[in-house]
Amino acid sequence: MFSWISGSGSTPPLFLEFRSSKTFIIVTVSTAIFTDIFVYGIIVPLLPFALKSRAGIAPDVTQKWISIFLAVYGAGLLVAAPLCGWFADKISSRRGPMLLGLAGLLGSTVILCLGRSIAVLAIGRALQGITAAVPWVVGLALLVDTVGPEGVGVAMGYVGLSMSMAMLLAPLLGGVVFAKAGYYAVFAMAFGLIILDIFLRLVMIEKKMAVKWLPVEPVKTDQEGLGGKTDETHQAGLDIEMDEVRQADTKGASDGKTAVNELRENAVSAPDDAPIPPVIVPDHVPEIVKHWTAHLPPVVRLLSSRRVLSAIFGCTIQATLYTSFDSILPLYVRDTFHFNSIGAGLIFLPLVISSFLGPVFGHLSDKHGPRWYATAGFILAGPCLILLRLVYKDTLNQKVLLCALLALTGTGLTMTLTPMMAEIAYAVEAKGRNRPAGYFGKNGAYAQAYSLFNVAWAGGFLIGPLLAGLTVQASGWPTSTLILGCISFATAIPVAIWTGGSIFKKRKLQRDAARALHEE
Repeated sequence: MFSWISGSGSTPPLFLEFRSSKTFIIVTVSTAIFTDIFVYGIIVPLLPFALKSRAGIAPDVTQKWISIFLAVYGAGLLVAAPLCGWFADKISSRRGPMLLGLAGLLGSTVILCLGRSIAVLAIGRALQGITAAVPWVVGLALLVDTVGPEGVGVAMGYVGLSMSMAMLLAPLLGGVVFAKAGYYAVFAMAFGLIILDIFLRLVMIEKKMAVKWLPVEPVKTDQEGLGGKTDETHQAGLDIEMDEVRQADTKGASDGKTAVNELRENAVSAPDDAPIPPVIVPDHVPEIVKHWTAHLPPVVRLLSSRRVLSAIFGCTIQATLYTSFDSILPLYVRDTFHFNSIGAGLIFLPLVISSFLGPVFGHLSDKHGPRWYATAGFILAGPCLILLRLVYKDTLNQKVLLCALLALTGTGLTMTLTPMMAEIAYAVEAKGRNRPAGYFGKNGAYAQAYSLFNVAWAGGFLIGPLLAGLTVQASGWPTSTLILGCISFATAIPVAIWTGGSIFKKRKLQRDAARALHEE
């Protein structure tokens, strides 16, 4: 009866090619991310009004509870993401965990809808954060499995677009529907979206499952080509690395021949069920350290890369800056401009409208690398955040100024989001290059890599509302925006240095190559 969903034996599922296509999988993953952010964001403009009526919170402590309430989501996400990434890389199918996570999201949304106390609402919000780890970790890993590292920038651009659209529509629709139809009507939108998400995840067929019926291309994971590339692309990467070794030979390097031999040996593919090869540890390291280091899980190996750490830091700050507005902007426009819940939702429009440029920045990152786009984004957002302190009174000019600064801030954050998300996959690919096939295990390490991204994003969800909200309560709006702007400026420095690989190492290689050429 349900063979059209999953197929049976030699009978392929209905519309197999479409359901396993890159386009459909990108749409499904983007919808999963959209659903998660939408369910998170619909209550942002409701909180100042709903906490008082449903939970009995006094107006003078509303800002504190809003910040804590939003941060609980990030805490749940932070705890669940690493476990979810480890589990996802241990199993062959990505669809099962995604459906399980969606069931959890449905349950947590029911709790939020029916809760009438701070404790119950906090539990629902924490569960929502825990279940949100699944679409972020498993969904993004599935996306890289499908498009391969060479197309990850554009794919992440569409994911970034879905994230930003959810950030736009959730508070906007949440505020409007709450004002016109009430509290429960807001959650009716969330339940409808979850039902659509369930349908898409049931219909989707992963590429590696579709090969049973169709001669499609092999799934590109990072055990193929040592980091997600096909053998042909990997050979091109080897040629580049071997050129660098030859340049070292011209300078009299004694280990050049050994390096070439290692590259040739590493080019040999390993079978899918090959065990994870141990990490090579220098002889001078104590035996007990050798033993433990040789069996480190992939996520720990990833954390040994400064490039990965830089990407995680950049994603954390990007999420911090984005979510800081969730706790302070609705209250600030209510108190300054006397906006109702509709206005509190509409004010997010200029902040996220620039998200439509996400796929463009993703394409540019695939073409030119993510370093300077991400750096420019943080530099652009910095002064715009600081200048928000100029908005302080209820006039038309001040409203226009606020919208303009939010639009420029949103453009800067969009410039950072897509390149930094793509940088996670680029960094995994670089880490796996020149290592033996299967270095990250049979299923690769993309899920664990994006669990790190999820941890970064969750850290931002935790830090942003607390930092901005508590600073506003203690020292006011100007101090809060000044701190956020300075953080954005400071983040541009490590992003410029390590995104795309250490800029110092690259310049040294360029100088060595130029010197070798000159000597010839």
